[in-house]
Amino acid sequence: MKSQRELLTPQMLRYDDFDDRAETRYLPYLMYFHRADYRSATINTDRLGFRISHGATEQGSVADPPRGPVRLLAGSSTPFGIGATADTATMASRLWTRYAPSVPWLNFAGRSHNSMQELLLFLMHRELVPEIDEIVVFSGLNDLALARLPDAQRGDHGGFFNCGEYFDSMEELRASHRKPKRGFGRRPGGPEDAPHVVPPLADRIAYAVDLTSRHLAALRLLAGPTGARITYVLQPLATWVRESGPREERAIFGELDGISNFWELYGDIATLETGRRYADALQVACKEQDIRFLDLSPVVAESVKDDDWLYVDRAHFTDHGTEIVSGLLAESLGLS
Repeated sequence: MKSQRELLTPQMLRYDDFDDRAETRYLPYLMYFHRADYRSATINTDRLGFRISHGATEQGSVADPPRGPVRLLAGSSTPFGIGATADTATMASRLWTRYAPSVPWLNFAGRSHNSMQELLLFLMHRELVPEIDEIVVFSGLNDLALARLPDAQRGDHGGFFNCGEYFDSMEELRASHRKPKRGFGRRPGGPEDAPHVVPPLADRIAYAVDLTSRHLAALRLLAGPTGARITYVLQPLATWVRESGPREERAIFGELDGISNFWELYGDIATLETGRRYADALQVACKEQDIRFLDLSPVVAESVKDDDWLYVDRAHFTDHGTEIVSGLLAESLGLS
């Protein structure tokens, strides 16, 4: 018997294949990035792993950009387009094709990236897109979600997804190089790790905002010579938009909740109140740096009907959701 996810969003099976952990590309500095030259009816990437975006008459990517100025849509898996049925249905493609087509849009997003990885992605590929008109960073959820990790994993620049596996592997590597010291007995074992206590919500919000602010400041310096305008858009999580959606969303979310620990891990950051608190703090941080800020959740909430099916899961859009969000994004930012 097929699952509700498979029945309602069959394209997600292709994303499951694309995200196969056995095929993960582990890269220096970035830790990981998308599979390169991936081909399917749903998703296609260039030689570097960036997703291809489409305009009305041409297509482009970071590895093969169109001539002249471009606009970059940066961030994590939501602007990357997880959930879209085809490359033509992603936000970058809809902006380029319909809602803000005066300058081509490139998909500069990295699946499962935090704000530090988003910054590094720009640093490492900046030379490929010399003329940049606009940078829209469509992000925010991952830094807040990862703020619950232990200090040893977060460090000064934020934790990353599956970083526990990385640290465990590094410890095994260190252990393999350790040699017993003659005459001094056995190497003393360290104290067992104390159980991790997740920081209070207010501390996690402050931590995520601080990371975002610092990394946006660095992005401003890197992008400064291009003259590009930078806008930070807090992505609209489903539960930051409305408490309950149409039957399709309820069916998929209920099924996903039955096989995951979403509410146990992220329940307190998924509330409407947390979304507003986070947005308010980010707005202050962006204002201090003269970076435009947009909290898209209330904009979407005011614009959709009860039966609008927006999400394939709580973070990623259906094609209909992408269409609505792309139009609202262009309108809110005055893009043409």
